Amino acid sequence: MNKADIPFLSAADLGRLIAQKEVSPVEVTEAYLGRIDDIGFKFNAYLTVCRTEAMAAAREAEQAILRGEYRGPLHGIPVAVKDQFWTKGTRSTGGSRLLADFVPDEDATVIAKLKQAGAVLLGKTNLTEFAITGFSHRFSTPRNPWNLEMYTGGSSSGSGAATAAFLCATSLGEDTGGSIRFPATWCGLVGLRPSWGLVSRYGVMRGVWSMDTVGPISRTVEDAAITLGAIAGYDPKDPYTWKTPVPDYRQALDGNLTGLRVGIITEQLHSTLVEPEVRDAVLKATSVLSERGAVLDEVSLPLTQHAGIISSVLLSAESAMHHREWVRTRLHDYGHDNRVGLATGSILPGAYYYKAQQLRELLRREVLTALRTYDVLITPTAGKAAQPIEDDPPITSKATTARLSFLLTRPFNLANTPALSVPCGFSAHNLPIGMQIAGRPGGEATVFKVAHAYEQQTPWHTLRPPAA
Repeated sequence: MNKADIPFLSAADLGRLIAQKEVSPVEVTEAYLGRIDDIGFKFNAYLTVCRTEAMAAAREAEQAILRGEYRGPLHGIPVAVKDQFWTKGTRSTGGSRLLADFVPDEDATVIAKLKQAGAVLLGKTNLTEFAITGFSHRFSTPRNPWNLEMYTGGSSSGSGAATAAFLCATSLGEDTGGSIRFPATWCGLVGLRPSWGLVSRYGVMRGVWSMDTVGPISRTVEDAAITLGAIAGYDPKDPYTWKTPVPDYRQALDGNLTGLRVGIITEQLHSTLVEPEVRDAVLKATSVLSERGAVLDEVSLPLTQHAGIISSVLLSAESAMHHREWVRTRLHDYGHDNRVGLATGSILPGAYYYKAQQLRELLRREVLTALRTYDVLITPTAGKAAQPIEDDPPITSKATTARLSFLLTRPFNLANTPALSVPCGFSAHNLPIGMQIAGRPGGEATVFKVAHAYEQQTPWHTLRPPAA
């Protein structure tokens, strides 16, 4: 096939072609690197491109497959990873100038698992500083392929831009309060925050210990399922990972939703933070689920209205605790927004943190109780489509919190349940809108099932951003 067409195939389709020896990992990797060289500058998606290492890995994958040593659906597939993950011998900055020259001597477990699966690491993607701020970047601001003047959403901004612009086949992000689902919805992608404990966090630069997770940002649900399958599983280096088998998530993608119970969260759908065109797109999407056999109800979860402020308190306090030495000795080396946020978190009264933890537990119980009745819960992912990039946005604790108030991802990071954003339409300005699907802890297969059944009935995943 024409090498220029290769990057526009899904990771799953590429994997099938590689397995059948119709294309080689070397051809695929060359196609992606050529595309990065030709147009990557427009998007500021990568902080480091690993050209030499990628071609070496591609040649190794090609030879292994020719020997009959095929490792599975990611073997020979070019991937990108957020620069929050240690990568042996490769600069790993966390998006901060404090670590501009940091080169780890070992891989994060998720990187090691990708390599074990035979994936080809193209490079490290851009992110907001230490993944603890939503918009501000210390090196450059990634551009949204649907409109280069718009934000991608953060903190996994570069993974969103690279995947949407066809600069990688699939990618990894990290999600604390929405940092996978946010760029997924604004860039028209599929992004999954897995259950806390499903994926190892060893070698992941910490944001908020009690909420950080690693997961896929992909162009299709099947691609996300394949990517999660490669990185999930118990890790003795991370005592919080589960000792449970990792299924082949693709087996759940059968399109059958007959009898499946879907709860649409009233307070999230009808919030004043949700613009009418977003609400309409999500409601239209849920009608597709009904047509596929799902049983729909609206369900009231009042505490979800307060998830944003609860999450913000925990993020401020835990981030400040983790960064306490640098906050004390190198505060001015952080970006302005993080200086404000970390300083605020450092003096936050203990009573506020304690109250936030109490409210978190009440909200978690509310979500889990609803999930006893419903197989999945649905909300918009964000209340509005992508917003214009600001050169000098207001930076105060209040302003930063307000700028993210429309993000409706927080109930599920507080509950530590899986949640996925899937494209469900476009705004009047041709910017993507996302629907969020959340499930029970460990219920990723059901979440994928619902998202895939919807995706296959709609055209959104087949569309190409104009800047790409």
